[in-house]
Amino acid sequence: MVSVVNDYGTTANGSSLIDQIVREGARRMLAAALEAEVDAYIAELADRRGENGRRLVVRNGYHQPRKVTTAAGAVEMKAPRVNDKRVDAETGERRRFSSAILPSWCRKSPKISEVLPLLYLHGLSSGDFVPALEQILSSAAGLSPARGHAPDPAVAGRPRRLHGPRPVRGRLRRHPPQRPPGGGQSLRLVLVGVRADGSKELVALKDGYRQSGESWADLLRGCGRRGMRAPVLAVGDGALGFWKALAEVFPEIREQRCWIHKPANVLDSMPKSAQPGAKKATQDIYNAEGKQHAEAAIKTFAQLYGAKFPKAVKKITDDQEQLLAFYDLFAEHCIHLRTTNPIESTFSTVRLRTKVTRGAGSRTAALAMVFKFVDSAQQRWRAVNAPHLVALVRAGARFERGHLAERPEAHAA
Repeated sequence: MVSVVNDYGTTANGSSLIDQIVREGARRMLAAALEAEVDAYIAELADRRGENGRRLVVRNGYHQPRKVTTAAGAVEMKAPRVNDKRVDAETGERRRFSSAILPSWCRKSPKISEVLPLLYLHGLSSGDFVPALEQILSSAAGLSPARGHAPDPAVAGRPRRLHGPRPVRGRLRRHPPQRPPGGGQSLRLVLVGVRADGSKELVALKDGYRQSGESWADLLRGCGRRGMRAPVLAVGDGALGFWKALAEVFPEIREQRCWIHKPANVLDSMPKSAQPGAKKATQDIYNAEGKQHAEAAIKTFAQLYGAKFPKAVKKITDDQEQLLAFYDLFAEHCIHLRTTNPIESTFSTVRLRTKVTRGAGSRTAALAMVFKFVDSAQQRWRAVNAPHLVALVRAGARFERGHLAERPEAHAA
């Protein structure tokens, strides 16, 4: 067949000549493989004959043409048909030939089936199409640097041993709202930690119910069984279930309230006219130079708004110790310890997808999807500042004004 090709390497109908050649070659090779498979099947059963002496397994033309989507594009195929007259002695039904190369239900190659979930996982909202396209192109050449591959859920989803110290930040996340049998709302409990080398990683992910302390306790006990020692500091919002479970499983751990959620709760207790000034006052607290300056900023906040908005001020003063715990560690780590942003930013892509798909379909599918998102995102998480100082935090070093305090000579000896 002769085709007219323009200067851009495309034919008159707009398709690329190289793509046409590849598809035609794929079609011919697939047709030859199917013919060889049928011939081998018939030859193997050539001695099977009926009462009239005729063969029980013979060729019977071709099936209706169908299109099969492959990495080379859509290829139209006519699979050979086999007439198998043998009867299964156990079921009494006739045996049927089923192609191992092109089953009757197959409309796309396994490679395409693998790519579609990756496109949903990476590309629809985050713009990261490289891991999916690399499955088709067999290489990341010509694409932006690949950000990593989604792991095999059968392997990556299994609980693993946790070795080494991890100051932990925990965050309760609802994704997506599901009504499980028996009532209650299903939640995804996520725990992210910091390793001794300063890198962040997903520590645990579990399905739970509402803000259940027992669900969080079960997750934390599971981390302990897998080898995780008691963290130095836990960061989270005001979820009562998380803090209750933490005090039960790791009573020696210090608590840090999230400075993203706390100001939001404070401002919700105030009229809109007072919110701009109150927001600036709360920022002065967690952006203070040191813990003493932060305590002074809290006193100023109470003086300014205590008379008119006592409930809003009470939200700050009642949790003052937990809100300022990050000041007792290295100043370089403060920016990482005062919020739960690593988990919040990861779940922003989850929300974008569930808005489009109107939910994840089932609790199992939701948990698998969340694991994929977090596992993929953690490859891009930035390590904490001054990672070499994390080991000192784990060792129980004492800090003053964000710096390491020298030990008294009596203890040093």
